[in-house]
Amino acid sequence: MLQTRRRILQIGAAAFTARAFAARTDSLPEAPFHTGKSWQPLLNGRDLSGWHSELGWHGVPERLNEWHTATEVSWSDASPQVLAAAAVPGGIIVNGIETHTTNLVANRKFGDIELYLEFMVSKDSNSGVYLHGLYEVQILDSYGKPEPLKYSDGGGIYEQVDKNNKGFGGTPPRVNACRQPGEWQYYHIWFRAPRFDAAGRKTSDAKFEKVVYNSQIVHENVVSGSPTRSALELSEAPRNPIMLQGDHGPVAFRNIYFQPLS
Repeated sequence: MLQTRRRILQIGAAAFTARAFAARTDSLPEAPFHTGKSWQPLLNGRDLSGWHSELGWHGVPERLNEWHTATEVSWSDASPQVLAAAAVPGGIIVNGIETHTTNLVANRKFGDIELYLEFMVSKDSNSGVYLHGLYEVQILDSYGKPEPLKYSDGGGIYEQVDKNNKGFGGTPPRVNACRQPGEWQYYHIWFRAPRFDAAGRKTSDAKFEKVVYNSQIVHENVVSGSPTRSALELSEAPRNPIMLQGDHGPVAFRNIYFQPLS
């Protein structure tokens, strides 16, 4: 008889009860913000203050702005394409009941940035983190997929689009570092913003100096000459916000931290 696997995350004080979570912490062991004083959180552990939805994106109505916080997210192979999370104050953010909601955008803008974030997806789910709201590192359940990998696989830097919406470019990850659905994963990203002269002309493209995906280096010195597909409708600039994609399937995020890129 198939035994149902169930993974449950809890954060905050309730996560440390001796019976169930004595040896657990509220972040992955690789999290760098425990050892550096300059790291700053982008989630406050209570609500979605500091973030706003991209209302009207691709026709998504305002009523489907369903991002919410939680203290617990669970996944089961009995319903592998679902993440279950009650909407309560907490340090996890989840893209709602319908899981095809709006994208979530940080109120704050960033230049050169070192970003760390943890995420969970269900089976076959799809999301992404957009540096400057424009350049996507793909989140996808690519667990177990054999090589060759594509830019659209988990860990890939997504393709760009021309003025006719035709895709080009994109960089696949070096290795498949994707963990199983229902497991917490992480990205650690070193991102260099594009450069502009005094007249506003771009003199240097945006660059992913390094991307680490679950302890594996998947990119080094990858240039993004223009926004990737489904980016925010923003011009390239020295400073822009972070965007989390919410319209492609169940995804949860926690422990989003940044520091200026040294």
